[in-house]
Amino acid sequence: MSLEEPESDVLATEEQVGVSDGELDYDELAALLGDTVVDRESHVNAEGFVVRPDEVQDALFTLRDEAGFDHCSCVTAQEYDDRYESIYHLKKYDDPTQEVSVVVPTPKDAPLSESAEPVYRTADWHEREAFDLVGIEYEGHPDPRRILLPETWQGHPLSQDFSGEEPQIVTLREHANPLQEDHRGEDDTDTMFVNIGPHHPATHGVLHIETVLDGEQIADLDPDIGYLHRCEEQMCQQSTYRHQIMPYPDRWDYISAGILNEWAYARAAEDLADIEVPEYAQVIRTMSAELCRIASHMLALGTFALDIYGDFTALFMYAIRDRETVQNILEDLTGQRLMFNYLRLGGVAWDLPEPREEFFEKIRDFVDELPERLTEYHDMMTSNEILQMRTVDTGVLPPEEAKSYGATGPVARGSGIDYDLRRDDPYGYYDQLDWDVVTEDGCDNFARLLVRMREVEQSARIIEQCVDLLEDWPEDEREIQSNVPRTLRPDPDTEIYRAVEAAKGELGIYIRSDGTDKPARFKIRSPCFSNLQTLPVMSEGEFIPDMIASLGSLDIVLGEVDR
Repeated sequence: MSLEEPESDVLATEEQVGVSDGELDYDELAALLGDTVVDRESHVNAEGFVVRPDEVQDALFTLRDEAGFDHCSCVTAQEYDDRYESIYHLKKYDDPTQEVSVVVPTPKDAPLSESAEPVYRTADWHEREAFDLVGIEYEGHPDPRRILLPETWQGHPLSQDFSGEEPQIVTLREHANPLQEDHRGEDDTDTMFVNIGPHHPATHGVLHIETVLDGEQIADLDPDIGYLHRCEEQMCQQSTYRHQIMPYPDRWDYISAGILNEWAYARAAEDLADIEVPEYAQVIRTMSAELCRIASHMLALGTFALDIYGDFTALFMYAIRDRETVQNILEDLTGQRLMFNYLRLGGVAWDLPEPREEFFEKIRDFVDELPERLTEYHDMMTSNEILQMRTVDTGVLPPEEAKSYGATGPVARGSGIDYDLRRDDPYGYYDQLDWDVVTEDGCDNFARLLVRMREVEQSARIIEQCVDLLEDWPEDEREIQSNVPRTLRPDPDTEIYRAVEAAKGELGIYIRSDGTDKPARFKIRSPCFSNLQTLPVMSEGEFIPDMIASLGSLDIVLGEVDR
């Protein structure tokens, strides 16, 4: 079954299967899966159903079509002493608190299991990464190539037998047209292979896009990533929970201001080790995270204008001006302008800067000026005829395609998908505040732009309410950290997947502990990684300039795509 095939006549509702009084009934799900389940595991976030490697698609189709698990959030691959294992982390777009894991063990001498790509298109890249880094092969995968490392790479860096001393020979092969030889046919059509990047000025980071043109239209497109792979997961697996991992998240999506990234790790590790966070620290986290979201969206607006019609002197500089204001506030709070390292497990590093009144005044001045400045952005940007011609009805991403590819954040909400973890899987102080989730139904490049601009307004609402709370917080109750052991050693074989709503979408962390002070497995679910997979859907059949606009509307950062 593929995405193009008709869906089942009746998709399950909560009343039909798996849900009782709002709680997921795992016994009922096990009965639904039947003989495909050979064992069950208990993860911190969800029950895990162990299935045979040749029955992966049967299990996933059942969970998607009959139980409503339409979001394959992440795929984690890992190696044990006696087996390999793939874990499909499934959620529902309508309710991400309903989670289930499908665990697929394979023997050491034959790490082969059935591909999930026919069920969830997002599994394409996730399984390629699993093969590339761990060494698991997926039968029936449409494109079983490496994704982060060159095709000639020897060994799999996250496998137990990889020494790092394997001889590596990277050839410089001539790129070939993946569709057909360059030609001019009888009907005067011609195809041509075009490399866009890896250093093209219109790409966001070190991205290479292999493009085939049929005349002036894109006939085939393949994003080539991996140029920036920095082994972030390996480094986290070699670092201690309490002190050494936290500086790394700032460097994943480095332009979105890293407190959002730090919170993803903090949420996973705190739930894994059962660490409570004081309410006062939660308010500070929420305020600083939304400042980071505004900083990220401002840069997205500025670079998008640069991509679309080369506006550097006005819009790009206006956006950088507002981003600099936010960074000045964050520098007052954290002491840094980019790599903050401000969150700590159990809270934050230190309290708000003194004098507090001046700090609050600086924030209020910025928030008060935002409406007028956003009006300027709309006057110069969304009302611009050139931008409208380049973005309206281009880069169309239908909601069903967005879900199959695991799109989240403004990319999903620009396709009308009402999904935001701050509201749907509450953490921090978000559920205590008054704000709205922004969606647009246009499904195009213009809709994704509008979502980010409107989200800036909602972030300002959240920040203002946090400042009101912090101003009135009694001085003797300003607890910034809970009492956390100096050395954390979660129970062995404890597994968790937790996510936060980062500026670009769902940023998730999977951790498996082995009883030591370092994770046995640390997996990063990058929203940019999944969102970038949608680029071919948005671009095929359109023109090169439309593809550049679509790429800009995704607002990716290659440091997070490659990790």
